[in-house]
Amino acid sequence: MTSVDVGEGKSENVIIKDYSNAQYYGEVMIGTPPQKFTVVFDTGSSNLWVPKVNCQNCGYWFIHGGKNKFDNSQSTSYKADGSDFHIQYGSGDVQGYFSVDTVTLADDIVITDQKFAEVSNAGGLGVGYIMGQFDGILGLGFEGLSLGGAKTVFKNAIDQKVVAQPVFAFSLGDNADGELTLGGYDDSKFKGDITWIPLSEPKYWQIDIEDITAGSYSSGTTNGIVDSGTSLITGPSTSIIKIALSVGAMPNIMGQYTIDCAKVPNLPDLEFKINGQVWKVPGKDLVIESAGTCLFAMMGMDIPTGPQWILGDVFMRKFYTIFDYENQKVGLAEPN
Repeated sequence: MTSVDVGEGKSENVIIKDYSNAQYYGEVMIGTPPQKFTVVFDTGSSNLWVPKVNCQNCGYWFIHGGKNKFDNSQSTSYKADGSDFHIQYGSGDVQGYFSVDTVTLADDIVITDQKFAEVSNAGGLGVGYIMGQFDGILGLGFEGLSLGGAKTVFKNAIDQKVVAQPVFAFSLGDNADGELTLGGYDDSKFKGDITWIPLSEPKYWQIDIEDITAGSYSSGTTNGIVDSGTSLITGPSTSIIKIALSVGAMPNIMGQYTIDCAKVPNLPDLEFKINGQVWKVPGKDLVIESAGTCLFAMMGMDIPTGPQWILGDVFMRKFYTIFDYENQKVGLAEPN
């Protein structure tokens, strides 16, 4: 972990652990003395939540040792809030109530009076949460998505001047650890220039996309969000069906697509034309292999009023991604 002091605030790196290229997570501490949690740093949502003591449907001790659970009676900085928390994710919902406490990132970015949720029931997230190696979620989206009027963790960090710049950046590993830089970006993680892309809808980390192509498929003008909390690339169901059929992927009962592993070397590249520049995800990287099965890393998801496409970890693994909170833009660069 490295630290650079710039004025009052810091630029800090958090190690992002990679679980089978399907989940990325790091550590956050809540309370005084700090209680440690593993969270998904999620640019697609804006609230922080962790399970509370006696949480229902929050994992089992015999799976990854169980979940870490927040015990507010053990924190001297805890303040009750009590308002209800209920959030819906693509995979299901979680319920609980809001509380206020000190949150610590990267050991010494200390944010006081942070409103967060103690979750009492995570049943809506199903087996993905029970089997996952994370306790909760830390949203890095904008306040427009935040429930309960909670100021986001990163906005609080900016306002409390504990980060050097209103910027954070991801370097996701490919079956390897990665890095989240808070308060700046890490020059050692990329080469060449940064391409800055203005946000088209500042409620999300959403950008305009001129075209998405794969083989004979072309999307035309569309939009998408850069989302570290989503494993795959998702798009409108009709588009994903066309792409999947064109590459020989077959649907399964989970709404996902599988592909013959022998075909993977011949998969066409997926190309995104953004800001006049083409960003390429090689065909071989559009597959997540697990137990001899090749899962096509694209999935249909129709969001009536939201973004058309979600550029999840499959996309972010290929580029160094920078999120400029104040200037409302995303930076992409070629990784080292």
